[in-house]
Amino acid sequence: MKRVKYYYDAEKLAFKQIVTKNSTKIGYAFLFLFASALFGFLCFFILSNTSFFETPKSKLQARELEIMKQNYNLLNRKIALMDEGLSAIEQRDNNLYRVYFNSTAISNEERRAGLGGVNRYKDLEDFNNSDLIIGSSKKVDEIMKAMAIQSVSLDEITKLAKQKANLLKAIPAIQPVKNEELRQMASGFGYRSDPFTKIRKFHKGMDFSAKTGTPIYATGDGIVRKADASLSGYGNHIEINHGYGYLTLYAHLSKYKVKAGQKVKRGDIIGYVGSTGRSEAPHLHYEVHKNGEVVNPLNFYYGSISAQEYVLISKLANQENQSLD
Repeated sequence: MKRVKYYYDAEKLAFKQIVTKNSTKIGYAFLFLFASALFGFLCFFILSNTSFFETPKSKLQARELEIMKQNYNLLNRKIALMDEGLSAIEQRDNNLYRVYFNSTAISNEERRAGLGGVNRYKDLEDFNNSDLIIGSSKKVDEIMKAMAIQSVSLDEITKLAKQKANLLKAIPAIQPVKNEELRQMASGFGYRSDPFTKIRKFHKGMDFSAKTGTPIYATGDGIVRKADASLSGYGNHIEINHGYGYLTLYAHLSKYKVKAGQKVKRGDIIGYVGSTGRSEAPHLHYEVHKNGEVVNPLNFYYGSISAQEYVLISKLANQENQSLD
């Protein structure tokens, strides 16, 4: 049986029955439905974001997300190994290659400077794992830039190595006359007595006493600059331009075996001992020039004689005797 509700009317001093209007009933009904819908939505939202209520699709997405995280972690470990290997190459480049070739080291700031300009990673923001993705992308970009710098550096080192090899071939590093073909080391570099005037004057090279026709060898790779008798007092002579500031001169030859413009290699026969020009006896007058200045040829004989032979030649060359030209 439906309960009947009453209220007390103070004016009439009597109880009266409460009568609910239809519009009020409809309002209550709508309020109840709205509250029920709101409660249902909140329950669904809470349940859908917990592990208690997962659809097959959400489970698949969660699994794919977890696999992606694992792959990114694996990728980051590989990136770290690549970075470690690149760092080792960079250290070897700075501390070994560039030191050996006397080249300026590349600073770490230059190698590992960030990429400036606009935000390169804006498209990767606002994702659940943006930090992971952006961090990996930044590291990859840093390594790619460092690899580009290292590639340029290695190209430079390769070029320097080739130049170094050519330099070593060009340096006049052997005697122009073989020891077994020498009569004696007649005169060395420095002040000597002139054979004609008997006046003490500076002797610009070394004199190798040998019989006429003894082979003369190019002491380093180069190009024959001249093979003539244009210099006064030198008789028949050859000049070889070795590059890198080196030039050698071979004087008083009996005859030539090369001509101007010809390329020669260390050890090639270029002419033969004679006594042409201002010469007292058959011998080779040999000079070494570096950057336009005459230098002591004795300092360059490391490529063809032993230490004992060098000491002996040094003693003979340093005696202040009479030169042969």
